[in-house]
Amino acid sequence: MAFIDYYKILGVDKTASEKDIKNAYRKLARKHHPDLNPDNPEANKLFQQLNEANEVLSDPEKRKKYDKYGENWEHGEAYEQARQQQQRQQRSYAGGSADFGGFDFGGGGGGDFSEFFQSMFGGQSGGSGRQSARYRGQDMNAQLQLNLRDVLESKKQTLTVNGKNIRLTIPAGIQDGQTIKIAGHGGPGTNGAPAGDLYITFAIPDDPQFKRNGNDLYHNIDLDLYTAVLGGEITADTLTGKVKLKVTAGTQNGTKVKLKGKGMPLYKKDTQFGDLYLTYNVQLPTSLTAKQRELFEELAKS
Repeated sequence: MAFIDYYKILGVDKTASEKDIKNAYRKLARKHHPDLNPDNPEANKLFQQLNEANEVLSDPEKRKKYDKYGENWEHGEAYEQARQQQQRQQRSYAGGSADFGGFDFGGGGGGDFSEFFQSMFGGQSGGSGRQSARYRGQDMNAQLQLNLRDVLESKKQTLTVNGKNIRLTIPAGIQDGQTIKIAGHGGPGTNGAPAGDLYITFAIPDDPQFKRNGNDLYHNIDLDLYTAVLGGEITADTLTGKVKLKVTAGTQNGTKVKLKGKGMPLYKKDTQFGDLYLTYNVQLPTSLTAKQRELFEELAKS
């Protein structure tokens, strides 16, 4: 696999803060999301590279290794172990030097990382016939954007990751920011080692009408003054359709009404739901006729 410059992919420099990296990733991920570019395979490829870059650079430990070892960052511990072993061996030679195939592991990481990793992990080294090391594949991260209506019930969906179609079930009631793991669908392992895992984080923004809090929904509904004063019947929207409500005479502005079972489904439980809370916003009339104004004046006097 060709080396990918993660900083270049995200369009940031090496001094970028965690916030800069997060903002750059979100902006580019939205722009190149496969759902928005269904006929552009290059956008899908770039989207996967963005996820890979974000997964490494947003993790302080991984980023530290990447900055030090570059494309070989995943094997950084192996390099350190070999360097420490050489130092111990050098000390035991009472001033002599141990032979590590010509690689310099002393001071400041001045050795050639690429040649070292090729020697240690790729094919045979120094004619010794040593088997190449096996390393589990890299875990990968992806983001999937849905709306509230998409998670009202469990449904199957096919995603394309690294050119492969992955069919998964999206559980009902999954939350914004929640992550699920799909085992074995990350980066490939080396020399027969298992593949890494794929972690999908869900982005589920609030609906234009409904605000979500856990499994409950909140919605403001306008109520005309006359219905608030005299009572009556109105129609209200829910995520699953419209319902009729009776309004009690004398309803005050800001009154809250609970509609049981009209919220979001509980996670992985399609038949259990939270509640919907409606808040009435009583609307005052702004254009009164002469007759209406007269009636209000009479009411005020009484």
